[in-house]
Parts: sequence; C-alpha cells; structure tokens
Amino acid sequence: MDAGRIKLLPDHVANQIAAGEVVQRPASVVKELMENALDAGADHIKLIIKDGGKSLIQVVDNGMGMNPIDARMAFERHATSKIANATDLFQLQTKGFRGEALASIAAVAHVEMKTKTTNEALGTYLKIEGSKIIKQEPVATQEGTSIAVKNLFYNIPARRKFLKSIQVEMRHVNEEFYRLALAHPNIAFTLIHNGQIIYQLPLSNRLQRISNLFGHKLQAQLVPLKEETDYIKIEGFIGKPEFAKRKRGLQYFFVNNRYIKSSYLNHALLTAYEGLIKEKSYPPYFIYFDIAPKHIDVNIHPTKTEVKFDDEQTVYSILKVAAKHSLGQFNLSPSMDFDSRPDLEVPYDFKNKAPKIPAINVDPEFNPFKDVDEGLPAKIRPQKIEKNLAYWDAFMKETDQLSQNLSDFQSVSSGNLSLDIESSLNQQAFQFKQKYIITSKDQQLLIVHQHRAHALVLFHKLLQQLKHESIPSQQLIFPVEIQLLPHELNLLKTNIDKIIQMGFDLSFFQDAVLVKGVPMQLKTMAITHIFEDILQELDLTNPDSLNQIEEKIALIIAEKSAVKSGQKLESATMQTLLQDLFQLPEPAWTLKGKKVFTTISSKQIDLKFDL
Repeated sequence: MDAGRIKLLPDHVANQIAAGEVVQRPASVVKELMENALDAGADHIKLIIKDGGKSLIQVVDNGMGMNPIDARMAFERHATSKIANATDLFQLQTKGFRGEALASIAAVAHVEMKTKTTNEALGTYLKIEGSKIIKQEPVATQEGTSIAVKNLFYNIPARRKFLKSIQVEMRHVNEEFYRLALAHPNIAFTLIHNGQIIYQLPLSNRLQRISNLFGHKLQAQLVPLKEETDYIKIEGFIGKPEFAKRKRGLQYFFVNNRYIKSSYLNHALLTAYEGLIKEKSYPPYFIYFDIAPKHIDVNIHPTKTEVKFDDEQTVYSILKVAAKHSLGQFNLSPSMDFDSRPDLEVPYDFKNKAPKIPAINVDPEFNPFKDVDEGLPAKIRPQKIEKNLAYWDAFMKETDQLSQNLSDFQSVSSGNLSLDIESSLNQQAFQFKQKYIITSKDQQLLIVHQHRAHALVLFHKLLQQLKHESIPSQQLIFPVEIQLLPHELNLLKTNIDKIIQMGFDLSFFQDAVLVKGVPMQLKTMAITHIFEDILQELDLTNPDSLNQIEEKIALIIAEKSAVKSGQKLESATMQTLLQDLFQLPEPAWTLKGKKVFTTISSKQIDLKFDL
C-alpha cells in the first residue's frame, strides 16, 4: 500500500510554525523571557537590548534557577512546570503556562542560557541554534537565570526583512517593559539599550512606579479609582478630563497583574467621560482588576493579551460606575496625593459671608416710543435722527456693494477650469461659513477649503526655504517645558540637527525638553500638541530618510500654522491665498490625499433651477 499523504512535521519545522504565533518581533521575545523571570520568583529583572532587539535580547533574573535536567527540558515543546492537567487552566496564577515560548524562540535564534539553583555549586550553560543543542556543560554563574537571544530570525530571512527600524522595534520593546513593570511595582526592573541605562526602577507602589516610568508631573493629572464587590475588585488611577490627549497612550488594563487589551472595557471607561472631554480625546488610565481565576479565561489568544470574563456586563457596569464616582469625587476633592490643595480651597473669608441678593435697576421713565426730542433722560437718549440717517445711508451703500458682488456669479457658464493666475486676481472672493472660499474662474464656480489650501501653500514654502537655509526661529517670551519619556528624549536628541534646522530652539534637562523658540511660520501656541505629532512621526520614520523626516515635520508645522476653519479672512488675504495655491504644481490635493478645492459648472447650477 502506498504511503499516505499526511505526515508528522519534524520538530524543528513545528517549532518554527509555533514561533510564527509566539514570536512576531523582538518585543515578543522580551515579553516571554521577562514573564518566565517573574514566574521564577525574581525580585530584580534586568533587560539588556542591542539594536532594538535585532542583535541581542538578554534577560537576567535572580529567581530560583533551574537544574541541568530542567534547563534542557525547558526548550522542549509543551514542556511546562505551570500546569499538570486541563483543570489547572482555570486556576492559573502564573504568566506563562503553555510551554511553547522557549522552544519557539530557540527555533528562530541563537540562544545562550546560564542558570543555577540555590542548592547547586555550579550552574548549567546551554547553547542552542535553530532548535539544535550545540553545547551543554557546567558553568560558574550566579543564582538565577540569564538568557541571551541573538540574531533573531537569522534562519528565516523573509521574517527578518519585515522587522522595522531600530527605533520602531525599540518602541515595542519599551511598551512590553512598561506593561510588566506597571503590573509588578514590588519588583525592581532595569532596562539597558546599546549600553545606556534607560530605566532603573526600584521597588515601589503603583503610583510611584507610574511616576518613575512616565514622569512625576503625571501624578497631578491622575485621580484614584477604587471599587470592591464580591465578584471583582478594581483599583487604579484615571486621568483628569482636562489632561485628555488627542492620541491614545498611557492606557493600561491589568487583570490579576496580567496586561490585557479590551475595547469593551475601554468603552465602559470612556462612557464615564461623556460630556467631560472633547470627541476623539483619550484620557490616561492605569486600572487593576483583581478577580478569582475561575471567573476568567486567559487561554484564548497565543500572546495571552485577551481575557474572557464569565460575566462581562457586570465588569462593564462596575467599571463605568467606579470611574464616574471617581471623577465626581475629584470635583469635590481634586488632590492626587490625598493632601488638600490650597489653590483649590474656598478662602476662609468667604465661608461665613452672607449671600448678596442681586438687584435690578429699572428706569420707570423710559419710553422707547417717545420722540427723541421730548426730553428723555440723557443716559438713555438715542442718537439724533440725522446721525441715524447717516448710518442708514452707509448700510444701503454696503447692501448695494454686496448686490454687485453677488451679481458676479450670474456670469458663470459652462467651460473648463483654468488655473490662470491673472484671472484669479480679478475675481471677487467670499467666505462661506468661514470655512470655504468661493469665487468664479473661467465660467465655473470654485470652492476652496481654506485650511487645506493654506497648509499646502505653507508646506511648499517651507520646503523651498530648506533648500537654501534653515527656517528662521522666533523666540518665545515664556519657554514651554514638555515632559517626555526616556525613549522620546532619545528620539529628539538623535534628530536634534533636523529639529533645529526646522526652526526650533530646544534645550534638554532631566526628563524634559525646554522649547525656547519655534519656526516663524508657527502662529499657534499649542507647542505640546505639535511635539506629540513630531515625536510620533520620528518614531515611525526610518532615521536614514533625512528628507522624509524634514518633509513630515514641515507638514506638521504647516497644518498647525494654517488658517483654521471658522477664521474670518480679509478679501486681500483670500486673493493672495488663491494666487499662491494655483502657482503650486499640484494644488488639487493635500499630501494626505484630501481634496483642496472643487468646481461647479453653470450647467449643474442651471439644473438646480430646472433651466
């Protein structure tokens, strides 16, 4: 009989397939190794990274360590000390439990491990490449475990090619580090990247850990949240409404000290902010759920970042009510550190002061129909009739001019839009809803989005300036201090030459940057929002793409400096804007693919009147 078509996969192939689920990028390795260190009972964990994790990911802990047999077995598929049978899945108290992580990592990288238990004189050294054990021998090492993962995806070039820049990969590594450090403030963590200490976090409480990670100024932006029922206990901190930001960030849920993602719970929290924050604004939050393991299922996703509650509606309701209660308490007692704030207290002199009843003064002599010359009181006497007539004449002249301007639209007839500059200067321009500029060109009605048009014009002007010199800077009377995360500071320092060339004047100190000057074109004072956008672009852009970075920063400056919708424009300003717009090589679309202007032919207008 012929052999069947279905065969068992070789172990190294099966491990590589499993690695596709478990190991997506260096941050995935960081998560798995640090979770193993936590499960080993370590109270100090050191994470060492090189080149965003592409060259090296090393985790050193002072946990219980492993003997030679366990060290070897740890790299076998589905080998675990966390569970013995299926029922254990519903009583999980550890991070990892599937026994896939180390086997998957070893299948796609070079791995070296040193480990030692308290009772052994010598530890164990293990070297693995592509699931193959190259060496295992005794070694002198400290108690605990050190695992170094080098050259990730060395044997899968296609996967390695899809890794992003060092900055992007390091951003993901930082995020995994934040999640574990926030969940375990009772454990010390250290993060080192390319030989530089980024974080050195001592043992602390939750609020101190948040401050150590994201800056002490964040404390003043948070209020405590706490609710306890027989089913679940919720603690943590949520942001004050006025500190909600335009982009998501610093939003963390933890269930039994395990970070989770949940759009359902996020919706519950945002519902509590209804009417308090602007649309598409996102407050920071750090919320910890404590619930019996039997009420949740964490085994529904390979990365274990999703949790299934057996009663989701109850959790939703409790969280929503707790958040509303916390925000309500803040209105009465807005202190974060549970100490009173003098600047928010009612002054002592006003506490016992009797309320003053408001009075209304009415002039009983007033008669609006009485003739102006019949002796009305001087304080309410209207203007003389002669002067009123002068106002009336001026009003009629303005009305005649408006009628003449509106008559210009009657000459609109069919034809193609011409981008002739002279014709645009000869046409009247009007604002509609202080958002659109309306004029006529070559017998067509032209409607221009004023903000997009101005942003596009400014963008091209900035690029022209950069070709010849740096953009001039204007010094701020009051410099603006912006609190940044360590990796954000490194981003700015790495790109400082490009930032200065764009017209910014900066100085660095501790965990903040001081903005002393901004580009001349920048009219807004929303400096913090501008730097949020710049940092986001720097984070996502390849550092070798100099022109790309400059263009993206120029676009941010242009969009922030352009006239806004709702802003009234003078006639001369509109004429100049139209002229500048149609001198551009591609005036019809923004760089983000949005339409700048549209046209309406006379035929389309005639159809509206059934002509």
